[in-house]
Amino acid sequence: MAKVVYRVKDDVSTDTIYPGRFMATVLPTETPKFAFADDTEFNSRLQRKEIEPGSVIVGGRNFGCGSSREQAASCLRGYGLTILAQSFARIFLQNSVNLGLPTITVPDLQAGTGDELELLPDKVVNKSTGKEHAVTPLPSARQAIIDAGGLIAYTRKRLLEKAAGKK
Repeated sequence: MAKVVYRVKDDVSTDTIYPGRFMATVLPTETPKFAFADDTEFNSRLQRKEIEPGSVIVGGRNFGCGSSREQAASCLRGYGLTILAQSFARIFLQNSVNLGLPTITVPDLQAGTGDELELLPDKVVNKSTGKEHAVTPLPSARQAIIDAGGLIAYTRKRLLEKAAGKK
């Protein structure tokens, strides 16, 4: 079970997720402290570790629009969050895949802060409302990268598997 800890509307930009004034900070170990920095209450909850890994942020359409800053995905990954949205901006989605940030597209998603969700491969069940919502799955290659923890971890795994097969 995953709990919705934050709900945002349509067209949430990367500048909202990771404000541009923090662009000098690029290390994945440092970017999390600036996640949703302009929402001081939510940012403080994140920094005080009041939000458990595996918690969910729910977005509307076009989550992660705007600039191509990869820090918007890395700051969320740093907290072990899963992002569910009706749709994602193309570059944000690719950055999320590359960094291993779990992103799930649920076109008709209806969920609010505090709702308990069951995340299944083909659907999301909102246990708080009893409603089920179909998931638009990522292509298997992209999902394999997320499951491995990102592109670097995926590549390392594939290289090790290949080397082991040659012995």
